[in-house]
Amino acid sequence: MGERCGWCGTDPLYVTYHDTEWGVPEQDGRALFEKLILDGFQAGLSWITILRKRAAFRAAFAGFEPGVMAGWGEADIARLLADPGIVRHRGKIEAAIGNARAWLAIEEREGFAPFLWRHVDGRPLQNSFAAPGDVPAETALSRQLSRELRAAGFRFCGPTITYAFMQAVGMVNDHLVTCPRHAQVAALAVR
Repeated sequence: MGERCGWCGTDPLYVTYHDTEWGVPEQDGRALFEKLILDGFQAGLSWITILRKRAAFRAAFAGFEPGVMAGWGEADIARLLADPGIVRHRGKIEAAIGNARAWLAIEEREGFAPFLWRHVDGRPLQNSFAAPGDVPAETALSRQLSRELRAAGFRFCGPTITYAFMQAVGMVNDHLVTCPRHAQVAALAVR
C-alpha cells in the first residue's frame, strides 16, 4: 500500500478530508454548489483554512441553500461581514449570493449537476499522475468550464479554482497513483 497524497500533511481534519471526500464523485447539485462556493472563498488562502471554517460557513450561509441565499441583500452582507467564523471578504460574499442566483437559473434550465458533469461526459476522468509536480493547476477543460460558469453569472470561478473544484468533487481523479485512494476513487467511477 502506498502513501497518501502529500498535500494533506498530517492534520487529522485534512487527512480525513483526503481519505473520505476529495475525489469522490459528487452528483448532488446543492453539494456541488457548496463546494464551488467554498473553493471561491479559498482563493488566496489554503484549503485547510476553509476546511476548519466549513461548519461556520454552513451555518452563516443557511446550509448553502441557493434558494435562500439568492434572496439576500445588504443586511445579509453586513451580517456575514461581521461573522468571525467565516472569511469576511465583501467581494466573495457578494459573489456567493450572485452565484446562488446563477445556480437557480442553471438548476431550472438543466440541473446544476448535469450542467457540470456533461463536461466529462458524465464520468470522472482518470488521471495517472505519479508526482505532485505532474498535477496541473488548470487544464483546457477547467478553462472551458470556468468560461461557461462566468457566462452563466458565476464569479470567483477562474480556471484554477474550477480545476481544484473538479478534483474535489471527483470530476477528475487526481489522487497520485502511489496513493491508496487513487484505485478506490477510480472504482467509484464505474458504479
